[in-house]
Amino acid sequence: MHLGVIADDFTGASDIANTLAKGGLSTIQFLGLQSDNAPAGCEAGVVALKTRSVAAKDAIVQSLQAYDWLKNQGCRQFIFKYCSTFDSTTEGNIGPVGEALAQALGVYGVLACPAFPTTGRTVYQGHLFVGDRLLNESGLENHPLNPMTDSDIRRWLAKQSKEPVGLVPWSVVRHGGAALRASLDGAAARKERLVIVDAVSDDDLLTIGDACADAPLITGGSGIALGLPRNFIKRGLATGAGSAFRGVQGPEAILAGSCSKATLEQIEIHRKDHPSMPIAVSDVMGGKLKASDLVRFIGENEGKQPIVFSSHKPEHVRAVQQQYGREKVAHALDALFADTASELVKGRVRRLVVAGGETSGAVVTALKLRALSIGPEIDPGVPALGSAEGAPLALALKSGNFGAKDFFGKALRTLAGQ
Repeated sequence: MHLGVIADDFTGASDIANTLAKGGLSTIQFLGLQSDNAPAGCEAGVVALKTRSVAAKDAIVQSLQAYDWLKNQGCRQFIFKYCSTFDSTTEGNIGPVGEALAQALGVYGVLACPAFPTTGRTVYQGHLFVGDRLLNESGLENHPLNPMTDSDIRRWLAKQSKEPVGLVPWSVVRHGGAALRASLDGAAARKERLVIVDAVSDDDLLTIGDACADAPLITGGSGIALGLPRNFIKRGLATGAGSAFRGVQGPEAILAGSCSKATLEQIEIHRKDHPSMPIAVSDVMGGKLKASDLVRFIGENEGKQPIVFSSHKPEHVRAVQQQYGREKVAHALDALFADTASELVKGRVRRLVVAGGETSGAVVTALKLRALSIGPEIDPGVPALGSAEGAPLALALKSGNFGAKDFFGKALRTLAGQ
């Protein structure tokens, strides 16, 4: 293994694994901390953690454990992958984990760039945009766990960090890899540990790949991986063949726990022509609704692309959080979806689509899968995934804001190999 990725959630791990596989690296997504060695032939390994919303000290411990394992697999370059909308709080966890990994490697001037222009995430003058809107005006200011209320991610990262945070503006990036490398080296000389780097197009991401060919550590969204595979292929360290995937036939289910605008629209479109079951949080908290109820509904609608969802508009989410407590609601819904997925897969379901980073993490943890092979891209940033061991199972793990309007139906077809 040459390239090791530490991802702070499961959908983000799939996202960057997809980028690396499309770039030609044989890529495997590992679910949680590992103890056994990676399979032979794995050129890029992505360790999917669930550390985005945990205490910073816990995120640091788990991330360093993942780093140690990847280092023992032979990795010579590391990526800390976080959300393209910089999902975090003023306490962390991007700054604390990024600094901890940089300190472990003994490096300064570490690039930090969440940009993913294909999905509308760009960084200019240190400000993060979603489409043509500043981050804090894009709807992400209403995120139930990590509300993003400031588009100046250099300022946001500085609040999380103990060491100075730098910035390389687009006026430098546009001049190519050598200019960017020189600016990062200058930041390192000034002892700036993490450095926000502007990127407004895929060409800028390729510039990042050139500038960071020999960088021990890079941090950001999946876009930063766009230009990295070719570095390994040019040096003869990777074959360029990418990853293999075989579609899976069988019963299907869709579980949606995201409250993002994109997911809410995708749900409304899908449920027009397919069976749907909305989840009332009050019923979950009161013990009236259990996993067996969801499993029964899905079983009764086998072959009809049934969807079960807890997704609601921001004002409803805030109301139930105030009534029951944010952490209690999140834990209860995660447990409900996890138990449901476990029972479905123990039964007949062989194609499973999950929307929401936290929901995906809970589901995959419950399924006790160790590794996933990377398949074809369903929509930008979302690949089909196949279980690398055990019974055939195909998955799609979608970050809340990703995917086209018809994502759910398209995902199920792609998982079947169509």
